[in-house]
Amino acid sequence: MIDAGLTWIGPDPSVIEALGDKVEARRIARSVGAPLVAGSDGPVSSAEEVIAFAKEHGLPVAIKAAHGGGGRGLKVAWKMEEIADLYASAVREATAAFGRGECFLERFLDRPRHIEAQVIADKHGNVLVVGTRDCSLQRRNQKLVEEAPAPFLSDEQRRKVHDASKAICAAAGYSGAGTVEFLLGVDGTISFLEVNTRLQVEHPVTEETTGIDLVIEQFRIAEGLPLTVLETPAPRGHSMEFRINVEDPGRGFLPTPGAITAFEPPAGPGIRLDSGVTSGFAVPGVFDSLIAKLIVTGSTREDVIRRARRALKEFKIEGIATVLPFHRAVLEAEDFVNSEGLKVHTRWIETEFAATLDAMERPEPTEDATLVRTYLEIDGKRVSVGLPSVLLAGLAASGGGVAAASAKTSATEAGIAAPVSGTVQSLKVADGDVVEEGTLLAVLEAMKMETQVIATQAGKVMLRAKQGDYVQAGDILVTFEA
Repeated sequence: MIDAGLTWIGPDPSVIEALGDKVEARRIARSVGAPLVAGSDGPVSSAEEVIAFAKEHGLPVAIKAAHGGGGRGLKVAWKMEEIADLYASAVREATAAFGRGECFLERFLDRPRHIEAQVIADKHGNVLVVGTRDCSLQRRNQKLVEEAPAPFLSDEQRRKVHDASKAICAAAGYSGAGTVEFLLGVDGTISFLEVNTRLQVEHPVTEETTGIDLVIEQFRIAEGLPLTVLETPAPRGHSMEFRINVEDPGRGFLPTPGAITAFEPPAGPGIRLDSGVTSGFAVPGVFDSLIAKLIVTGSTREDVIRRARRALKEFKIEGIATVLPFHRAVLEAEDFVNSEGLKVHTRWIETEFAATLDAMERPEPTEDATLVRTYLEIDGKRVSVGLPSVLLAGLAASGGGVAAASAKTSATEAGIAAPVSGTVQSLKVADGDVVEEGTLLAVLEAMKMETQVIATQAGKVMLRAKQGDYVQAGDILVTFEA
């Protein structure tokens, strides 16, 4: 693009490459004295190396994609016996998401908050920390709620985050907009996490609380102009962003692609909606689950919470499951809304979130025994399709020569159903294997996330799907021999 004479908006490619490599980013952070926890010197090549690191530095250990981001290719091992499977899973996710499977290691801080600094830098040596954000409310290491400025930080903690962020970006020769991320342990330990060399999903909360249009600043920087602001502005009020993902919080945040039958967002003072969907939009299963962002701004954090409760109550999405019930529930959780200190952390949803959320009702798989599953080749890809047997019989009678598979799986058979629509990433058992309850049977991939399928009983298994198959939620994957 640059060689073609176009203006590149963003950091120089060499800077993106350096900071996109998490190992190199750690080296730069270390060189400027940024706070860091123990980590591997470079990528590891086997689960045995992970085990050796855990024995030296202790558990838990974070296995992280060296070229990743956004929570993809990140696994946390809490027990020695789960390291092998988690390392393999991290490599698979990293390869699928980023095309490269190298992973490195870090000592994982237990119950940390996720703090980040929004940075913009021009091509004249000016680096500005615009402000901070807290992004601690996450599931599967991916953010759900973000707010600015990061609340309940001491002046010293805020200074450390600002100074380290500025020093890292200056040392890397950074230009454009970017985010420097940190973890804040319960004991006050701050550790550099990574640099995202782009404008992030949560940037609107910084815009709302600083008055700086980060997109316009990116354009100005690309044109060679200096920053419009050279000093960190004092925050004006508070802002929260709620990511609206098509996931079912009542089923462990499983992705739920499908058709939106109603999309009616809220409006009013302090309400901003960024979205690309409307009623009637079909959300496919091959992209990220984010469909909209609700940004709520007010004069204080308490004002934002009150305003967000009203806005989320009015937000109506039908046809697919979304995380709206979770957002409504978290705004009633004392750990999040209390005025004494933020008690949520990056694993709070998995470990301490107490609200019981109902699973969304979804259509049961068809029981039509006349539906025959067969395969077609489309653009060089083998695609599984379901066709009515009446149609096939008619084609055969007319000389169409269509051969249909005779094996059919009824949805009423006792067995293990796919919890989510997605691709069978891998099968962990073979036909005829005898398994125990709790055995990992298969791994599904949907919306860039892996979902494990676990045996609910002991017995001899019969496989009803193959690796690479695309299955619908409710399709039978495994049955047990009577």
